[in-house]
Amino acid sequence: MQMTLGGMQDFELRVMRLLDHAEREHWGRELVTRWADGSETRTTWAGVARDAKKLAQALERMGMKPGDRIGTLGMNHSRHLVSWYGAIGMGGVIHTINPRLFDEQLVYIANHAEDRVLFYDKAFQAIVDRLKPEWKTIEHYVVFDSDGPDGFEALLSQEDGNYRWHEGPERDPCMICYTSGTTGNPKGVLYEHRSTMIHAMAEVAPWVFNMSPRSVILPVVPMFHAAAWGLPFAGALAGSKFVYSAVNDPKVLCELMNREKVTHSAGVPTVWLGMFQHIDETGETPRYLQQVTIGGSAAPRAMIERIMGMGVEVKHLWGMTETSPIGTAGTPPPHWEEMSLSERLDLISKQGSTPFGIELRVVDDEGHVQPRDGKSSGRLQVRGPWVVKRYFKADADAVDPDSWFDTGDVAVIHPDGVMQITDRAKDVIKSGGEWISSVDLENAAVGCAGVAEAAAIGVYHPKWDERPILLVVRKPGSEVTAETVRAHLAEHVAKWWLPDEIHFVDSLPHTATGKLLKTALREKYKDYRLEAA
Repeated sequence: MQMTLGGMQDFELRVMRLLDHAEREHWGRELVTRWADGSETRTTWAGVARDAKKLAQALERMGMKPGDRIGTLGMNHSRHLVSWYGAIGMGGVIHTINPRLFDEQLVYIANHAEDRVLFYDKAFQAIVDRLKPEWKTIEHYVVFDSDGPDGFEALLSQEDGNYRWHEGPERDPCMICYTSGTTGNPKGVLYEHRSTMIHAMAEVAPWVFNMSPRSVILPVVPMFHAAAWGLPFAGALAGSKFVYSAVNDPKVLCELMNREKVTHSAGVPTVWLGMFQHIDETGETPRYLQQVTIGGSAAPRAMIERIMGMGVEVKHLWGMTETSPIGTAGTPPPHWEEMSLSERLDLISKQGSTPFGIELRVVDDEGHVQPRDGKSSGRLQVRGPWVVKRYFKADADAVDPDSWFDTGDVAVIHPDGVMQITDRAKDVIKSGGEWISSVDLENAAVGCAGVAEAAAIGVYHPKWDERPILLVVRKPGSEVTAETVRAHLAEHVAKWWLPDEIHFVDSLPHTATGKLLKTALREKYKDYRLEAA
């Protein structure tokens, strides 16, 4: 019996359809860039499309072919965006490299990806000069913000822009991002055109980024961090205006937000700690913000409360490089208007619900699926059309036979489907056979007046196996004491969770993407002995 095919057009889901749409339907919507030297440039979606076609031509003239990896070492600006679409448009794979990584990692990932071209900001010239001898496959170097013959604009000026995008199957690769893992070499996650398109369509929805042609977006999340959370693709789909800053100074960000009437922003929690300090010192506040999206690490409840107090909706995201990266988003439920402030904060402090396309479950150490009761914790697993199946150049799949990917997070799922991360599996503190969430301890501590940042780790205890200690960074000018912090914690966590010791430190180590570097802390305190023990 012959199979009957459907009657619809066979339309491959290719990323360049996004830019075609933005050029055709939102051609005049602006993209503003504030450069590191204080200068500014403006372009439009039509301008991005024109320049991306010129860049595709230039890359082909360099000898690039479909499937070749094109590296970038840059901050947030419109030329970086052009490089994404230009590389993808000629069939290449854009590879955003995190300049905050250690030299050994920068060498490893560029060589592992076999990048053939590197576009970079002149602010990173020292990195390029230092590592160029060790990068074995890079043949061409182009400076994004140089006025010279080696510059991006000079490269584009040689082309006419008369170009048709490379076509192919929707499962072709379009982008590679490397994990910012704290142990071992970073792993490459190879995004497909199809997975990226579906992810972008999910992102613009009201329950995720809530993007439209009216949106004015200032993404503080760097373009080298997990595909800038997919915003460069979702923004083209929505026809939104972008405001980019190559520097993340709170004064500059606040000025841009007010002048350009920014409605949406997205970044890690440390961005907002800096913004709060600027507001407190100057009284200047972002006046047009409607939504702030926080991800990368858990946002403290006190931070969420303060932003909500500014009349701004807070979206709490969870995701990872392996999920393109959106996995969940906190969004108001149907009964939001009837909820008290405390209930709203409880909800938004969790990591949120799944958009269509993502499935989550929690399993125990024996692999048994745990009930969605808000109490049964275990390892968080995820699957869906924009979730990794196999790492780049790996010999085996990264998922089980049913396509479940183990995130390495410990979580619970509540009856309403809201997911709550309680810790990373390797960061959980195991005391007397019970688990203490380092994340909950840290977030509770940051809610104490005078505390800028906190990290909780487990140290050896002869009776309980591990007990928590808390490392605290004071806010400038603060004289907060251990007794004050402990009293504050006692109001927010179980008594047996309270840290055995609280130490004040000048700073805490972070990963290249701004997360607390727990491996460094555990190494430093691996032989530490508690006084009371």
